[in-house]
Amino acid sequence: MRVDEESADALAVLAATSMVSVGVDTADYRELRLLVAPDASPPEDPAQAERWWLEVLRGELKRDPGLAAHLRSFLGVAPAPPVAGSVRNSLAGGTAHGPVVQAGTIGTLTLHAPSPSGALPDPGGWPTVGQLEPVAFGVRPAHRVRKHPLLPRYVLRDRDGDLGMALAQARSSGGLVLVLGEPFAGKSRAALAALGRGPAGLRVFAPAGGTDLRGLPALLQGRPERHVIWLDDLDEHLGDGGLEPRLLAQLTALRVVVLATMREDAYDACRAEPRGRTLDLAHVIELAREWSPAERERLAREAGRKGDPRLAGAASASGPEGVAAYLALSPLLWDEWRRARRADRHPRGHALVRAALDLARCGLTGPLPMDLLLKVHEGYADVTGREREPTEDALGWASRPRHGLLPLLTRATEDTWRAAPLLVEAAARHEELPDVPGPVWACALETARTDPAYDYAEIAAKARDAFRRAADGGDASALHDLGLLAESLGEGEEAECWFWRAAEAGEAQSAGRIGRILAERGEGRQAEPFLETAADAGDAQAATLLGKLLRKRAERWLEVGMDGGSGEAAHLLGDLWLGSHGAEAANQCYVLAADAQYAPVAASIASVYRIWNEAELAEVWLCRAADAGDNQAAEELKGNLSAPEALDGQMTFLLIEAEAGGGLQATNLGVLLERRDRPGEARPWYLKGYEQGDAYGAFRLAELHKKDGDEAEAMTWYRKAAAMGHPGAQRALGESDA
Repeated sequence: MRVDEESADALAVLAATSMVSVGVDTADYRELRLLVAPDASPPEDPAQAERWWLEVLRGELKRDPGLAAHLRSFLGVAPAPPVAGSVRNSLAGGTAHGPVVQAGTIGTLTLHAPSPSGALPDPGGWPTVGQLEPVAFGVRPAHRVRKHPLLPRYVLRDRDGDLGMALAQARSSGGLVLVLGEPFAGKSRAALAALGRGPAGLRVFAPAGGTDLRGLPALLQGRPERHVIWLDDLDEHLGDGGLEPRLLAQLTALRVVVLATMREDAYDACRAEPRGRTLDLAHVIELAREWSPAERERLAREAGRKGDPRLAGAASASGPEGVAAYLALSPLLWDEWRRARRADRHPRGHALVRAALDLARCGLTGPLPMDLLLKVHEGYADVTGREREPTEDALGWASRPRHGLLPLLTRATEDTWRAAPLLVEAAARHEELPDVPGPVWACALETARTDPAYDYAEIAAKARDAFRRAADGGDASALHDLGLLAESLGEGEEAECWFWRAAEAGEAQSAGRIGRILAERGEGRQAEPFLETAADAGDAQAATLLGKLLRKRAERWLEVGMDGGSGEAAHLLGDLWLGSHGAEAANQCYVLAADAQYAPVAASIASVYRIWNEAELAEVWLCRAADAGDNQAAEELKGNLSAPEALDGQMTFLLIEAEAGGGLQATNLGVLLERRDRPGEARPWYLKGYEQGDAYGAFRLAELHKKDGDEAEAMTWYRKAAAMGHPGAQRALGESDA
C-alpha cells in the first residue's frame, strides 16, 4: 500500500520517539536498527537521538515505502511514548490515553476498545477493504527481512475458489462466511486475501472481543455503502451481546457480510453450547494446516519469481506444520527461546535447546541422545543460572508444545531428541546467535564418526569452514581444531602445519602435539620446549614424554659426571638405573659414589641389600646414612637389630673384605661389631677404615670417644672426619649449613 507524505511523517515521528524509549538492549530496537541503520549509531543524548532517528526514518520511508509495514509492526510491540492529554479514537469510540493512530493518519493501527451498546463507531470512519493491511486485522507477521514488506506475497490456497464464491454470495445477499481450521493454518490471511480480491470500497469494522454488537443493524440501516463485519476468532463474539441468530438475520437482511475465522477446537466446543446455534447458519470453509502438493508447487513458483527469502525458506523447510506456521510461528518460538536464557527464567532449558540447535547447525539434524545434549549444554559459559533449574524441569519446559502446535525440543524416541525444525531454520538467519563453539563441533565430529546415519566427510567439511572463519578472526584454538580435523582425515602434513601455527600462537594443546611429533622423529631436544609448554598447561601425556626425554638426557650427562669422579652423579645415576637396569647395575654406581665419599648414597646401598635379602648389611648402610643425617634411615634402624644367628655369615664376608684392604668394608665390619655391643673389637676396624680413606671410620671413632667421655679425643676425630667431608662430623663441629 502506498503511504502518503503526511502519513509517512506521522509514522516516522512515532517510531523515532519509540526507538528512544524502548532501550538499546531490546531485540525490537536491534532488529529495527539493523533494518534501517546497520552502519551508523545514534547519539547518546536522548533528545539528539530522537532527532537523529526522525531524519533517518524519514529518509528511509521516502526511499523504501515498504518500510512502513515494519515500522507499524514495531509500534505494535514498543512501549507507548508519553503523550500529554488524551485522544479520541473516532473508529472505536471511547477515549484512549497515549498515542492513538487513526485510520486516516496511518491506516493500520486502528484500535477498537470494547464498547457498551450504543457506543459503536461511526461507519463513515470505518476503513475500506482497499485500506486494510492484514497484520492490523489479526494476521501474525512473519520474521522481518530488510527491504521486504512485513508479510510475504500471498500464495493461493486450494480452498480460495470456494472461499471466493462464498464471499461473492454473501456480498450479494449477506450472511456469515466462516474459515475454519487448526491454529496457524493461515485462516486470517486467507480470509482477508479473499476479501481483498473483491470490491475495494466495502467498509470494514473489526470489533474487539466482547464488544456489544446489538446496535449494528440500527447503525447500518439506510446507509448507501456496503459493509463487512470482521470477526477474527468468532468464539469471542458469540452469545449475549454478540453474534447470535437473530442479529445475524438482521445483518443479512441489510446484505452485510460477516467474515469470521475460528479454530477447530473452539468450533467443537461452541457446537455443544447454546451459543453455537449461530454456527448452523455459517457457510463454513475448512482450511488445512498442512499444504497440499499443488499448494506447495504454487509456493515454489512464487518463491522463485518474487525472490522473497521467506517464501523460499517456506518452500524448502516447512513440514507438516504448514507454511503459515513456518512463517508466523518461527518468530514466536525464537523470541520465547531467546528470552528464556535469563537466570530467572529457564537457563538450563535454553541451553538444552541451544545444544540441539548448534548440533543441527553442525549437520546432526537427526535425533540426538539426551546424554549428548547434556554434555554440550554445560559448555555455554554465557548462559548463567543453570544450577537453579533442575534438568527435569528444563526438559519439561523445552518439550511443552507452544500455541498448541510445536515444542522447542521434540522427543524422537525414548531418549533421543531434536530441535523444532522451525527453530533450526530460524537459527540459520539470526546473526545474534553466536557461531558454534569449537567443543560443540568436536562433539558433532565424534558423533558423526561413529554414527552411520551421517556422512563424516560432509560434517568435517562444514567444520573446516567454521574453524577457518574462527581462525581468521584470531581464535588460536580454531587453529588447533583444524589440526585435529586434518589428522582425523589422514592429512598428516596439513595437520602438522595447523598445529605449528596454533603452537606459535600460544595454544598449549598444539604445543603438546608438535612436541610429540618431534619426539617421534628423534628430535628430542627440539621437542622439549613444546612439551614443557603443554605440561605446564596440565597435559599429562606431554609431561610424561618430557620426563622420558629428560631422563635419557639425564642418564647421558650423569654417566659423564660419574666417569669424571662425581659421587653425586654416580648416586643419581644409580637411582635411575635401579628401576630400569636392575639392582646390580645400580649398586655398581652406588659403590662408585661411596668410594668417592658421597655420604648420601648409603641409604640407596641399604635398599639394594634389602632387595638381596641381606638385612645385616642393609643395617650397616642405614647406620652410615643415619650418621650422615638421614632421618628416615635413623627411623628405620629403631628396633631393627638382626638376629644373632645371622651374624656369622655377614661377619665372615666383611672380615674377608676388610682384611683384603677395603676401607668401606673395614668400617662396615666395625659397625656390625658395635651394633652387637662389641665396641672394643670395632675400634681397630674403624681405624683401618679411616686409614683406607673412609671418613665414616673417623666419625665412628669420634662417637666411641664421646661415649667414653673423652671429649678432646672425640673432637680430634670429628675434625679428621669433617676434613674428609663427612656431614655428621661437620654438623657436630657446627660447620654444616643444614
